[in-house]
Amino acid sequence: MAEQIRVAIAGAAGRMGRTAVRAVAGAPDMVLAAALGRERGVGQDAGTVAGTTPLGVKLTAELADALDAKPDVLIDFCPGAAAAEHARAAIPAGVRPVIGATGISQPDLDSLATLCGSKRVGAIVAPNFAVGAVLMIEFARLAAQYFSNVEIIELHHDRKRDAPSGTALRTAAVVAAARGSPPTPAVKGEEMIVGVRGGRADGIPVHSVRLPGLVAHQEIIFGGPGQTLTIRHDSVNEESFMPGLMLAVRKVRSLTGLVVGLEKLLEL
Repeated sequence: MAEQIRVAIAGAAGRMGRTAVRAVAGAPDMVLAAALGRERGVGQDAGTVAGTTPLGVKLTAELADALDAKPDVLIDFCPGAAAAEHARAAIPAGVRPVIGATGISQPDLDSLATLCGSKRVGAIVAPNFAVGAVLMIEFARLAAQYFSNVEIIELHHDRKRDAPSGTALRTAAVVAAARGSPPTPAVKGEEMIVGVRGGRADGIPVHSVRLPGLVAHQEIIFGGPGQTLTIRHDSVNEESFMPGLMLAVRKVRSLTGLVVGLEKLLEL
């Protein structure tokens, strides 16, 4: 049997982190090497915190402790700035980050790309690990060439900190690039409530909804003469992100630079 991939998880006590702990524990080619968290669950077994059998790995609040466990890969679901900081410490140690944060700034992405290049270490940043969401964006890229009007509605749970979502921003960028020109603007009207028509990303109206009971959902609505086309993806629980995440963990070790977007691994 091939040697198992040693995986550390940052944000291991959060909803995505706990799901990732269970996914790693259930993968025959992976082993949990370290689990990083803040106050919640620190000192407890990561498996117990994740709702599965004890794994013999205690949650730590110190990144240095996690790196001392010699992981091959660091899965990170912390907020963008924290994830970038973790990656800057992990890459020089030869640990390959797989980051699911959506709030990483362009300067941070640029600095990580430079660091990966100089150390010849792979890293992956993906705003969404759901394969269906990646395909949704690809379908939107195709549709954008045939429709002159488009709007994006993204809906997430009420604990999500950033708006719009990274997936919505990525969708807008892909659609705008596929069109090669800005969308046809709607007829200018009076907003009875300021902002009711949403914000704009790459010239495309984007609307954000935050409600309890939601997980992660997005609609891309194209309009043309006498017709509309709606492309929608729904993640109904965190399990939807695990196949894409596991794919990223397995592939990042063969990379020598920064890859942004799961679609690069799917070769779409």
